[in-house]
Amino acid sequence: MTGKTLYDKIWDAHLVDETPDGDALLFIDLHLIHEVTTPQAFAGLKSAGRKVRRPDLTLAVADHNTPTENQAAGIDGVTDPEAKNQLATLSRNVKEYGIEFFPMGDIRNGIVHVVGPEQGRTQPGLTIVCGDSHTSTHGAFGALAHGIGTSEVEHVLATQTLRARKMKNLAVRVNGELQEGVTAKDIALHLIGMIGTAGGTGCVIEFMGDAIRGLDMEGRMTLCNLSIEGGARAGLVAPDEVTFDYMKGRPAAPKGGAWEMALAHWKTLLSDDDAQWDRVIEINAADIPPTVTWGTSPEQALPLSASIPAPEEFDDPVKKEAATRAIKYMGLTPGEPISGLKIDRVFIGSCTNSRLADLRAAAKEVEGKRVADGVRAMVVPGSGLVRAAAEEEGLDEIFTAAGFEWREPGCSMCLGMNPDTLEPGERCASTSNRNFEGRQGRDGRTHLVSPRIAARAALSGTLGGE
Repeated sequence: MTGKTLYDKIWDAHLVDETPDGDALLFIDLHLIHEVTTPQAFAGLKSAGRKVRRPDLTLAVADHNTPTENQAAGIDGVTDPEAKNQLATLSRNVKEYGIEFFPMGDIRNGIVHVVGPEQGRTQPGLTIVCGDSHTSTHGAFGALAHGIGTSEVEHVLATQTLRARKMKNLAVRVNGELQEGVTAKDIALHLIGMIGTAGGTGCVIEFMGDAIRGLDMEGRMTLCNLSIEGGARAGLVAPDEVTFDYMKGRPAAPKGGAWEMALAHWKTLLSDDDAQWDRVIEINAADIPPTVTWGTSPEQALPLSASIPAPEEFDDPVKKEAATRAIKYMGLTPGEPISGLKIDRVFIGSCTNSRLADLRAAAKEVEGKRVADGVRAMVVPGSGLVRAAAEEEGLDEIFTAAGFEWREPGCSMCLGMNPDTLEPGERCASTSNRNFEGRQGRDGRTHLVSPRIAARAALSGTLGGE
């Protein structure tokens, strides 16, 4: 019998039914929801007279629209009427349907993809969905996790199942040792730069190899978070002792004898040696440099030491046109060194890089130093618990002494859905996951980087500065 991949095993364990033409129904173990993609879904339930099938398998947070200042004021402190309405609607809906909810101001609240893991709700072998594309983050635990659309949110709420089609298996093996200062963010951007934003289309990526095993859980979450930006449906890392150590003692993690039973099962969640792969990508870890995006797509990524490419360097006419547009939008000149580009803003946060390890890495770079004149820099922890832990370690004092703004948790400047946005023409070194036109604010210019590079940019006022 042919061996199975980790994805195959999770799929088979959750398959409710499948038609001959490949349409399938999967059972969903955990449904994460937030204020942006749920109002229409709950409205649909009400109009059809349906209930939430499994409120116990659903968890709600408020993250996208939340201001990162004065959260003690609650919803009444939100000034944007649309955001205020969405937050109030979520609060009413979860109360009506009996769904666990961490509201704004609750120390357990924060970005949904930070909260799920730190609460222990994210576990190996689960199927996890959310109306948010970066649900792929949870794949770091060996869970099949991906984003869904609003109509699918309603379907999962009503049935605890999801219509799906089986994806292909793509293995990305990163072997060897990473260079000093190279992080999971650099691995992800390097890969996306190689394969493009469509390179993983129709696939689930399993990240494998020495360099992946060497990452902590925060790094693995960063990597899986960005798998969607390479076109994949989801990203996976098989669980191991690093996973189990992270999970033990979490509020929703199994306890006592249940922990031992769960652990025994989790240790079976790995791809068989004779598993069949549709595609394999091999990367030498030593070849991965500190990496930054220069354009308006995550695939427009290059080593920090490189220069802005000329459109003529691209053979593909589509990529040539994209480069031309990106260079104009970003206010760049072909041949201009990336290192040395003047920046106006620095954002350390988002579901990609807002965990305690990310903040520690940034704080290490800025301790005893000062943000450059003319640069506005901010740190937004991924949850209230991350914020509290960082403050217990004194990281907030390091950041504020250096001239950073220390904010309350939320999605913040990752996307322009709250007060934290760029002004037109501002250039930002950002630890988030998307650099599309207008993503961080109308006509804002975003360079995706690791927390380490972002922190150094804040101090020098330039990308790549020391």
